[in-house]
Amino acid sequence: MTIAYLPGPPDDVSPYEPWAGEPEVLAEAAAAGRRAAAWIRSLPSPPAPSPVGTWLAVTLPDVVEVATASLDPAQCDRMGPDGRLIEGTAGVDAGTTSTLAVVPCVLSEADWLTADQHLRLLAVASVITGIARLLADDPGTAILHGQVTRMCATLDHATRPDTPGLAPEIEHTL
Repeated sequence: MTIAYLPGPPDDVSPYEPWAGEPEVLAEAAAAGRRAAAWIRSLPSPPAPSPVGTWLAVTLPDVVEVATASLDPAQCDRMGPDGRLIEGTAGVDAGTTSTLAVVPCVLSEADWLTADQHLRLLAVASVITGIARLLADDPGTAILHGQVTRMCATLDHATRPDTPGLAPEIEHTL
C-alpha cells in the first residue's frame, strides 16, 4: 500500500495565526468605513451634474467601504523566498489605494463643498490609507496596542455630522 501525503504550504509561507482581538478590530474598522461612506454620500451635490460630483457621490464611498471591509493583517510585509522584502497591502488592492490617493487632487474641483468638508474628506482618505499601512507594517502592534481602534475613532470624528466646523479665521485662509 502506498500512502501519498498532500503537499503542505510552501516553505516561504508560514501559517497565519490571528492576533488576539483581531476579528473585533476588523469588524470595528469595517463599521467605521460604512459610517464614513454614508457621510460621504450625504454631502451636497454640485449645482450641475459633473464627473467629480459623481465620483464623490458613488466611487469614493464605495472605495471607502471596500477598503475597510477588506483589511487583512495576514497580508503584511514579509520576506520572499529569495530574501527580498515583499511589501504587504493589508488586503487593500492597488486600485483602491490609488483611488484614495487622488482625493486631494479631486477636491480642487469640488468647489461646491466647504473647506471643512474638504478637510474631512482628506482625513477619511488619509486615515484609511494609514490603517492599511499600519496593518501591513506591523499588524501585531497595530491591533494589540489599539492603533487601529484609535484610527477608527479619528475616522468617526472626521465624519460625524455634528462635528463643529473650522474656526472662521482658519476657513478664511483656505
